[in-house]
Amino acid sequence: MMFHVSAFTKAFTDNSPFFAMSHKSLPTIYDVARASGVSIATVSRVLNDPHKVNEETRSAVLTAIDRLGFVPKAEARARALRSTGRIGVLTPFFTAQSFVQRLRGAAEVLSKHNYELVIYTVSSSERLNAYLETLPIAHTLDGLIILSLQFSDQHAERLASHGLETVLVEYPHLALNSIEIDDVAGGRQAAQYLVQKSYTSFGFLGDTTVPEFGIHPITLRLAGFRQGLAEAGFELRAENTLLVPYDMEAARLQGRQFLQRPDRPRAIFSATDLQAVGLLRAARDLGLKVPSDVAILGFDDLDLAEHVGLSTIRQHLDESGRVAAELLLARLADPSRPIQHIHLPLTVITRETA
Repeated sequence: MMFHVSAFTKAFTDNSPFFAMSHKSLPTIYDVARASGVSIATVSRVLNDPHKVNEETRSAVLTAIDRLGFVPKAEARARALRSTGRIGVLTPFFTAQSFVQRLRGAAEVLSKHNYELVIYTVSSSERLNAYLETLPIAHTLDGLIILSLQFSDQHAERLASHGLETVLVEYPHLALNSIEIDDVAGGRQAAQYLVQKSYTSFGFLGDTTVPEFGIHPITLRLAGFRQGLAEAGFELRAENTLLVPYDMEAARLQGRQFLQRPDRPRAIFSATDLQAVGLLRAARDLGLKVPSDVAILGFDDLDLAEHVGLSTIRQHLDESGRVAAELLLARLADPSRPIQHIHLPLTVITRETA
């Protein structure tokens, strides 16, 4: 049965036994509903499906929860009775291979310690904010891993104040543990490697998919690539930069036109393996030999890179998931451990294409 606050509070006065008891005991969902001027059903939705509640209402409920110090009893009880722990993962692209490999690494560690993964996919800034506002107070999780999502000081403060241990991957924050990848350095490594291979004309392939709520490492890898070439006395000409949607077939189709130019670059750095494989297929469509006609270097070292013989910059995807999980478990065991910012190295993997 749904109670609206206005009807519920009329049944009690400040002198009633119920009113006195509610102020002496721990705050309840009814107290939160009354303080925020909504129904208990709305409070429940804020806790369980925050993206289904408009921002103004959600903010009013969260303010009441923070002020009252409310802890959902059912969730607290369920958490105490669970035989397994629960670690949440916030991720923008659950089906992208790079995120799958990171999740695989985290799951490998957590399963050995009797934790299960709960994955929250983020498709908008509003949904990201809703999760970061409500997950710390819902008490459904023991810890949280956040993959490649933008993060504010306000979010960090909220997670810390409610005691939800969190590890960030790719987007660091001083107040939280993080696993960091230097994408600029990766771009420089790509340039240095191709220059050492004696190539003298260079191209770049990147993607145009830039979610407002996520990070876009492609621009950083491009900046590093330009920097590395400049240090060696070369430049990346504007016409040799190809940006297409993050899709293998799009890279293949537009890459085919790119490679048909008589002045095509001799060595191309693709900021993602997925697009590099699309470009590799385009080269083979045209009868070009790789690397003698055109060299192709990727970035990520996805599982598929080894299968097609793609030379690439390895960013240790599985390892980043493993280290994130280990760091989180260490903090859960000892919350007094100092905050750590771990930089994972990038490695050039030489195979057949460059």
